[in-house]
Amino acid sequence: MKALQFSATGDLASLQLVEVPTPVPGPGQVLVRIKAAGLNPSDVKNVLGRFPYTTLPRIPGRDFAGVVEQGPDDLIGQEVWGTGRDLGFFADGSHAQYVVLSASGVALKPRHLSFAQAASLGVPYTTAWDALERSGVVAGTRLLVIGGGAVATAALALAKVRGAQVLAAARRPEQVQALQVQGYPALQLAQPENLATQVGEHHAGGAEVIFDTTGFWLPAAVPALATFGRIAIIAAPVDGHVQLPALALYRKGGSVVGINSLLYGVEECAAMLEQFGRYFDEGLLPLPEGLLESPLEQGLERYAEVNQGGGDKVILIP
Repeated sequence: MKALQFSATGDLASLQLVEVPTPVPGPGQVLVRIKAAGLNPSDVKNVLGRFPYTTLPRIPGRDFAGVVEQGPDDLIGQEVWGTGRDLGFFADGSHAQYVVLSASGVALKPRHLSFAQAASLGVPYTTAWDALERSGVVAGTRLLVIGGGAVATAALALAKVRGAQVLAAARRPEQVQALQVQGYPALQLAQPENLATQVGEHHAGGAEVIFDTTGFWLPAAVPALATFGRIAIIAAPVDGHVQLPALALYRKGGSVVGINSLLYGVEECAAMLEQFGRYFDEGLLPLPEGLLESPLEQGLERYAEVNQGGGDKVILIP
C-alpha cells in the first residue's frame, strides 16, 4: 500500500511517500481502508520530533474515516471513523491506504457526514468534548471560549448542544466576525487587563468556565472567572511558562484543568465519538465546510503548508 512514512525526526524532508506491505489485523483488530484522513498540526510536529516517545519508522496521522475490510463480522463493510494517541506515535497511523487498530477503537460514522467531513473532526472535537466534560460544562453554565480555531469552534458547538450560555472571544476582527456569523456572541480581545470587564458585560459575576485554546490568556482569565470557576487550557507559550496570579485564583476557589488529547487511546476516543457523533445526524452540530481535499501523493506539500501556518483544514485522500 502507499503511505507517508518517516524514519527520522527533526525535518519534514524525512517524510516520504513509500510503498509498504498492507498491515494484517490480529485478534480483536480491524483493517480499515482509509477513505479520508485529517492532517493536524500535531502530525506535523510529530515528524519534526516534538513528541520524543514516537517510535520509528512510523506512518503519521491520527484522524480517519473509512470502511472496515477485515475484522469482526458485525463490523465488516461498516463505515467508521476514529482517532487516538496510538495512531502515528506508537503504531502506524492514518496517512496511508489502510490502517490496523483495535476493533473497539472505531465508531460508526454519522450518516450525515461525508468521509472527508468525518476525518476533519477527530482531534478538534474529542479535545473540545474532553474540555467540556472535565471542566463541568452543563446546561446553564456561563462559558467563555477564547480563540477562533477548530478546537474553539468545536467547543462552542458542543457547549450550545449542552445548553450552556456561550460567549466567544478572539483577537482578530475577521475571527470575531466569523464567530458571529455562526450565531455566537463574540467579543474582540484587547488588552489582557480588560478581559474581566469585557466578560462581565456578558456574564454577570464572571464566567464559570473559561476555555483558553490559545495558551496566552491564562493570567488574564483569572480576574474574569466566577467563584469556584474552572479554566481549561490546551496550549502554552513556546517556553511553556506563564505568570499565574495564584493568590487571586485560590481566593476565588478557582482551578486550572489541563486538556491533552494525547492522553486518550483509540478506544477512549471511539467512546467520545459515539457520544457526540449522533448530534450530527440529529442536525444539532454544524457540518464542516471549506475542507481542502488533497491526494495522499501530495501529502509532502500539504505537510509543508500546515507547518507554515496554512489556514485550510487539509484532508488527505488515498
